[in-house]
Amino acid sequence: MSPETRRTAGLLTIGLGSSVGPLDTAVNVAFPRITADFGEPMAMIQWVVICYVLTYASLMLVFGKLGDMFGYRRIFVAGLVLSIGALALCALAPSFGWLLFFRGLQGLGTALVLSCGPALATAGFDEDRRARVLGAYTMMYAIASAVGPTVGGVLVEHLGWQGVYWFRVPIAALALALMGFVPKAAPPPASGRFDALGAVLVVASLVAMLLALNMARAGGGLWLGALAVIGFAAFVWQERRSPAPLIKLTPFRSPEFCLVNLASIAVYLVNFAVLLLVPYYLDRLTGLPVTWAGIVLAAGYGGAVVAAPLGGRLAPALGSGRVGFAGAALVAVGTIIIGLWQADTPLWLMLVGLLVSGVGLGFFQVAYMDVVIGQLPRADRGVAGSLTTLTRTIGIVSGVTILTLTFELLRGGYTADGLVPDASFLAAFQATFLWAGGALAAFLALSLLRPRTWL
Repeated sequence: MSPETRRTAGLLTIGLGSSVGPLDTAVNVAFPRITADFGEPMAMIQWVVICYVLTYASLMLVFGKLGDMFGYRRIFVAGLVLSIGALALCALAPSFGWLLFFRGLQGLGTALVLSCGPALATAGFDEDRRARVLGAYTMMYAIASAVGPTVGGVLVEHLGWQGVYWFRVPIAALALALMGFVPKAAPPPASGRFDALGAVLVVASLVAMLLALNMARAGGGLWLGALAVIGFAAFVWQERRSPAPLIKLTPFRSPEFCLVNLASIAVYLVNFAVLLLVPYYLDRLTGLPVTWAGIVLAAGYGGAVVAAPLGGRLAPALGSGRVGFAGAALVAVGTIIIGLWQADTPLWLMLVGLLVSGVGLGFFQVAYMDVVIGQLPRADRGVAGSLTTLTRTIGIVSGVTILTLTFELLRGGYTADGLVPDASFLAAFQATFLWAGGALAAFLALSLLRPRTWL
């Protein structure tokens, strides 16, 4: 096997192993069956999400740093092993409480895998091919995200909710078996010391922040938000004085670097409106069968699948900043197009909005990862890759809170004005997407005041 073929096989293996994370979209389809089987009210299903997301999001930077110190391959393999066990335990959970505990273990495995995925993917290639490799990695991630809901429906129908966990066990096992194709050489260690206090502070702060965002939907979480602010302030103080910081803060002194990370949060926040609200639009107003509705929803992921490798080729030629700005702008345009949907909008126009948004997200993901990875030292590549996943998660969790509150307030207002339920739903749906797309467009316009961010 030629070196190039071996590198390609290694990249495919990393993509296969990383898919255990985005394939978790299959679990959303199983929510009704899970609560029914355990006799839990619908509101309890949020903890299936919270236990998983809190765990992997809060530990990403820590595991990325451990990858920088001890080798990305070791951390990635440990994540696959833990994921295999955790997924099997989720499927075998004897009670809802045990399921939540095993979801936490699954989040631990996902954090180990995803924290070092981008760093491991680029480790076997020359730096001038970094953007293309990240494009291929993002494409594989998008494919897994698209496959999840479609496969999940079939699995739940034939195997019960346990199927959405069982089917990933052989996938992770196959990736583990193919790890021989992945380079074993570890990067130069960033430092022989580990900033334990910094790790504790950042994990506690992220947990407090994510819980505060979740509780904000019910008007609570203010004290957790205050704790998060205090915790992050203490983390920054610790990183400045530590001889071996968890993450070097020097790049964050640049307004442009801070702005591009804020842009990531904004893009994922706005784009989450598709997953949050479009399924309800398709169910209530279109009359499409569930299978077709799933295919329509997957169109956004399809756009990302196409755009990611193209973005990887355009970034070296045009500049990652320009590609990232164009991608974010397309997300804004696609979101506004979706906001123009009516009750009788033809299927082709629905697909246009979803595809434009998906293409934009694919461009932005690749460009953003390339910018962040390029700004941090190569010895900190695990931390850099973890940062890109962390901002995505913060954007999504923020989107759950902000978009839900916006939609419910708007729908309540339209209902109070005398609109019937379907009409008030559609009016709130349209307004939420138009406000979200407009807000992202305004953010991008203001960001041009710092042109070095993109140009």
